[in-house]
Amino acid sequence: MNGYNYAFLDENTKKELRRKTLKAIALPGYQVPFGSREMPIARGWGTGGLQLSLSLLGPEDTVKVIDQGADDSVNACNLRDLISRTCEVATTTDTLEASVIQTRHRIPEEKMSDEQILVFQVPSPEILRTVEPSEQETRRMHAQRDYSRLWVHLYEDIVKWGEIRISYDYPVTVNGHYICDPSPIPRFDVPKLHQADTLFLFGAGREKRIYAIPPHTDVIPLQFADYDFEVETFKQPCAKCGSTHTYMEESFDQQTGVKNYYCSDTSYCEKKQRQQLGDHVQIGARWHEC
Repeated sequence: MNGYNYAFLDENTKKELRRKTLKAIALPGYQVPFGSREMPIARGWGTGGLQLSLSLLGPEDTVKVIDQGADDSVNACNLRDLISRTCEVATTTDTLEASVIQTRHRIPEEKMSDEQILVFQVPSPEILRTVEPSEQETRRMHAQRDYSRLWVHLYEDIVKWGEIRISYDYPVTVNGHYICDPSPIPRFDVPKLHQADTLFLFGAGREKRIYAIPPHTDVIPLQFADYDFEVETFKQPCAKCGSTHTYMEESFDQQTGVKNYYCSDTSYCEKKQRQQLGDHVQIGARWHEC
C-alpha cells in the first residue's frame, strides 16, 4: 500500500472521514460535522460526495458515477476520471457491477445489494433551512424533534395549491427520529430508501456535514392522514426501451414537434434494450428452425 495515497486526500484525512461516517451510520439521519478539504472542483459541485468516495475506495473496488441517472454527462465523466486516476480503481457503467456508486440526485432503478454503497452529492443538507435560517436553532429543533414549522410549511402548500408541491428534497423521517433531507432526488426515488439493503451515505462539502441511512432502516416521507405522499407518474413509456415503471426525462424534438420520454437511468435503459434485442434474436432463431 506504500504510495497508494496521493493527490487530494492523505490517509489521516481518510481516517477522519471514516470515523465520522461510522458515527453517522450509528445515528441514522444525524448530521455529523467534518473537516471538509479543498478539492479540485467548486464547493456545491459534489465535493462532499467526492471526499466520501475517496475515503471509502480501495484497490479492489469498482466505482460508478452518475449525474441525474446518466453515466455520460460532463459531471459524471469528469468525476469518474478523477476518482479512477487518484484511487487507481476500476470503473463501470453497470449498476450491479459497482461496489461504490456516487450519485447526483438519482437512485438507480435496479435493486442494489447489501454489498454496495450509494454516495450522494448533497448541496444543502439541512431540511429545516427553508423554515429556519439559524444553524443553532435548527440543531435545537432536531434535538427536541421540534418539526412543527416544517409541518406548517407543508400545510401551506396544501392551502395554496391543493397538494404538497415539493418535487425534490422531500422531507423524510429516518428511524422514527430525525427528519432529514434525502438530497435533491425526485419524489419517485424516496420509497427506495425505506428498508433498503444498501448503505446510503450523504456528503455535503460546502456545509461540512455527513449523514447516513443504514440498511434496513425505516424511512417515511412526511404526509398528512388525508393527503398521502405521491410519486411522479408519466403518461408515455420510454421511447427507447418501452419501460413504463421508471423515472423519465422529457425530450422535445423541435423538428417534429413531438415530446418524448426517456429513462433517466441510462444503464437500466441500455440493459433493457439489449435484453429486448436478444429476445428478438432468439424468437427469430426459433422461427427459422420451425
